[in-house]
Amino acid sequence: MQVPVGFLAKLWSFVSFLPFFFLLFILGSLKGILFGIIVLFIIVVGNTSVVIGLWPAHFIWTYYCVAKSKRLGWILKILVIISLPVPLIIWPFVTIIGSVLGGIGYGYFAPLIATFEAVGENVKEKLYHCFADGTVSTIKGSCTAVRDFTDFCFHSYFSYMDELSQEVPEDEKPMEIKLSRLPGSLLVSMLAIPVDVPVITGIAIWKSPFMLLKGWKRLFEDLIGREGPFLETVCVPFAGLAILLWPLAVTGSVVAAFLSSFFLALYGGLVVLQENSFKMGLAYIVAVIALFDEYTNDLLYLREGSCFPRPRYRRNMSSNPNEERRSPDRMNEREGSKHTKLVSEGSRTLKEAIHRYTPMQVWDWLFKSCEVNGRQLLQEGLIDVKDIEACIVKGKCKKLGIKLPAWSILQCLLASAHSNSSGLLIADGVELTKTNWPRDKLFEWFVGPLFVMKEQIKGLKLQEDEEICLKKLVMGFKNERPEEWDETGFPSGDHIRRAQLQAVIRRLEGIVGSLSRYPTFRRRFKNLVKVLYIEALQTGLLVEHVVEKSSNSRQSKKSVGGMGVKRAEKNQQYLPRDNLNNV
Repeated sequence: MQVPVGFLAKLWSFVSFLPFFFLLFILGSLKGILFGIIVLFIIVVGNTSVVIGLWPAHFIWTYYCVAKSKRLGWILKILVIISLPVPLIIWPFVTIIGSVLGGIGYGYFAPLIATFEAVGENVKEKLYHCFADGTVSTIKGSCTAVRDFTDFCFHSYFSYMDELSQEVPEDEKPMEIKLSRLPGSLLVSMLAIPVDVPVITGIAIWKSPFMLLKGWKRLFEDLIGREGPFLETVCVPFAGLAILLWPLAVTGSVVAAFLSSFFLALYGGLVVLQENSFKMGLAYIVAVIALFDEYTNDLLYLREGSCFPRPRYRRNMSSNPNEERRSPDRMNEREGSKHTKLVSEGSRTLKEAIHRYTPMQVWDWLFKSCEVNGRQLLQEGLIDVKDIEACIVKGKCKKLGIKLPAWSILQCLLASAHSNSSGLLIADGVELTKTNWPRDKLFEWFVGPLFVMKEQIKGLKLQEDEEICLKKLVMGFKNERPEEWDETGFPSGDHIRRAQLQAVIRRLEGIVGSLSRYPTFRRRFKNLVKVLYIEALQTGLLVEHVVEKSSNSRQSKKSVGGMGVKRAEKNQQYLPRDNLNNV
């Protein structure tokens, strides 16, 4: 898009934009109101039915797993059991309120945003898409939201509880708290709530006008000058929408600050338990206010630091906050923050020098890699057709859902180690580094360890035959002891080398196990398994499996005749496809 130059050109661009924006906004709002009612009904009824239907099972199973768990000491276990009724009783009400708010927000804004997206440069038949986009897709999205919530309540929750009740190694000590520290911890938590909650909320309210005005100033400058995110044609209609909805974003940030202030305040009790010091807990009550104030100053590009005192609440912290801020790590952080500010102020285009990827892009690459590797492993016989059937028919995807993604990630680490890449080669020509990965803390928790494992693999300097053998070992073995690989044909007999590789594999499986609890993971992985199911049908692997299973069944029952191979093949051509469509 050509950027207008000069005052008159910018003024004409702004004036001509207004009627175009208001027409789209009215159309999108009408669609949002009409289909938002349907979406609200689907999400509220669906999520409410799930949470109420599973609530008795959640209540009983939570108590059972906590009582059975050996990860918790007796004192901590008793405290958890006593306090469990509060979150368990609140959980249905929180779900219902969240479903109502989420249904209203998604039902209205999804059609509204889709209406603006329909006028992009690459969209053909813009008039049709302005009316059609965001209608059926929003209803389908609401059904998907209910399905993901169901997966979380029915699978992810029980997976967390099962992990809590699993046996622990003999050398692992259970989590425990000393009874003598408990009164001080509770007292600090009770003192922190009336102090930190109103002060943190007041800081958020006090700085909300700065956030509102700075945001509006930036958005108006980008709109009039067609710069920043509004340089792209598809984003131009969003300029007015962003300006109109910016007060909602500011209000949301204040509400988020209010809700998070409770957790920040309650953390003071944990500080007392960790530091075994009531004095440290009181210091945290004051310090957390300064930390929040400093964070908001950095976020809004205000002055550095905070006017509130920041006492030391950890024994290993510097007693002088200024010294801590002058430490090398903090100075590098400040320099990086200043550099970010300069880049942000100096460049207002969407095409930045460093393209930062989104978590959804990395998520898509993972499942695409699983699909490619899954097809190959299926042809090589390393994926059992029985596991595919168990995932589709019975919903038992745990084994395949851990092994296949773990091998896909390990293959990425091997390729990255061979190429001497500074990051991870997640696709052809796509390198994920610490400078372009998504700015998401949760994402960093999962991807950060992969960089460490890549360096470990690089240090091992694996041979080609070892990497080929690893494929079979990851997919077919538990990889708990070095002796487990004795009869597998692994080229290296070094037990230390084997133990290091097994540690990497176990850690990868642990990461994938945590990822598999994401609701979207189960839905997308089952879609991936359907693709492998069709692949097995087309290549005849599934027919061979049915023939073998039918033959074994006839031998076990000592029956003669019955359904022949041709009839088994004929039935298999129809029944699996029916099952596939019903999943």
